[in-house]
Amino acid sequence: GAFRFMLESNKGKSMLEFQELMTVFQLLHWNGSLKAMRERQCSRQEVLAHYSHRALDDDIRNQMAMDWVNREQNIPGALSRELASTERELDEARLAGKELRFHKEKKDILMLAAGQLGNMHSSNC
Repeated sequence: GAFRFMLESNKGKSMLEFQELMTVFQLLHWNGSLKAMRERQCSRQEVLAHYSHRALDDDIRNQMAMDWVNREQNIPGALSRELASTERELDEARLAGKELRFHKEKKDILMLAAGQLGNMHSSNC
């Protein structure tokens, strides 16, 4: 399915470039962005074309953090539950000697969202 499509679409790229792209897509899936794009009738090719030329940067992290800020405002406690779950997953992956990038990026995005929420609450006082 999607993995094979991504693999074939990225022939000739380095393993690090492919891993970076896979991390971006794991985060998009985790964050719900891929589902939202599917609901807007975006094809797999369109999504891949858009994100295959983008590195995992502060812009992507900030967009995902804002999604979590909105989620937290709609479902109070969602952010802290996801952060606790992510910290457990990160510890388990570390102990198992697995790749940590996806889990670390998730934690960074959630911490960024928590910081944005903290700034919003302090500016409302």
